[in-house]
Amino acid sequence: MNKKETQSSRIIHHVKGVSEGPAVVFFGGIHGNEPAGVTALEKVLIDLDPKVIKGEIYGIYGNLKALSTNKRFIEKDLNRIWTEDRVKALPTKQRLTAEEEEQVELFDIIQGILKTNNNPVYFIDFHTTSSPTLPFITINDALINRYFSMHFPVPIVLGIEEYLQGPLLSYLNKQGYVSLGFEAGQHTDADSVTNCEAFIYLSIVIAGLSAMENFIRYPNFYRTLRNQARGLREVFEVMYKYEIKPFEEFKMNPGFVSFQKIKLGDELALSNDTIIKSPLTARLFMPLYQKQGEDGFFIIRTIPVFFLKLSALLRKIRADQLLTLLPGISWFDRKRGILRANLKVTRFMAKSIFHLLGYRNKQEDKTHLLLYNRERVARKYLYEKSGWFHA
Repeated sequence: MNKKETQSSRIIHHVKGVSEGPAVVFFGGIHGNEPAGVTALEKVLIDLDPKVIKGEIYGIYGNLKALSTNKRFIEKDLNRIWTEDRVKALPTKQRLTAEEEEQVELFDIIQGILKTNNNPVYFIDFHTTSSPTLPFITINDALINRYFSMHFPVPIVLGIEEYLQGPLLSYLNKQGYVSLGFEAGQHTDADSVTNCEAFIYLSIVIAGLSAMENFIRYPNFYRTLRNQARGLREVFEVMYKYEIKPFEEFKMNPGFVSFQKIKLGDELALSNDTIIKSPLTARLFMPLYQKQGEDGFFIIRTIPVFFLKLSALLRKIRADQLLTLLPGISWFDRKRGILRANLKVTRFMAKSIFHLLGYRNKQEDKTHLLLYNRERVARKYLYEKSGWFHA
């Protein structure tokens, strides 16, 4: 099978509208045991009338090998290998893992779409969770992601990139494009497929590829998501992650669901028969109820509207430039918005200050942090004329 045939087999469906416009790229099945997005894309995209579409819509299969076996992954989580170093190393690797073979094909398709499109591009990745949950959006903390996501009637969780290594959406967001994940519900819940279908239609309208009047059931789709989310539309921030260590026997206590309120000291799970208690009073997020996966659970809290507005203002006036006046903080890569900070200095500074200015950290070594800012690489010029940008 040649490269063109391989790419064709990975595309669920491609809708090319009657006129030029934005491109929306949907991914389904990046995790092979999460087929809801694939099912929804196979159903919805084939029925779309190109005559009412301005732009292009792509539905793309994620991990084909894992999807065929209903496993999260074969050798390595496909949603944890999208670091810049790993992507750059792919062409010269002599042996590719099962997921790296998938990654090469996905990368080629993504690059092909970007090279042939000068209009706004939106990347949307469909997922489901092992535990019951409200539908919600996850984003890297960039204003273009926030503005776009706030038009959907579901809660938004930002800052998860600070706790994960190598998600596909983080890689795409570093290239400056609107990128969001939609968690539709529990893996085997029929509502998860329905939620993905509704999200597809809302995405097409909000991104400006069609008018809502072209979809007679659009109000129903909106109500579906609003009702499934139980009216919750707050913006949350990830505060804590319990990471499962190699060879650790981790077992979540039964009955927990995402967005459930928890208190300091609540017993959440067992680690090698040792009780794991909540370190915070907040909300539980994505508790793990499957064998594959390294993230035991997260803890999130609501971000007040005042701080969301303040952070947007500070980023627009580039107040982050003042950070380099502090001792121990310097530019690692100014163009890409990466600071290098001495841990001895930053441990005395509130993490919330960096978050307000758009910086999420990754540890470089034992003495320094690299602080990444998505605002400096965001391609705002692509999206500024979009209806959602100023609304």
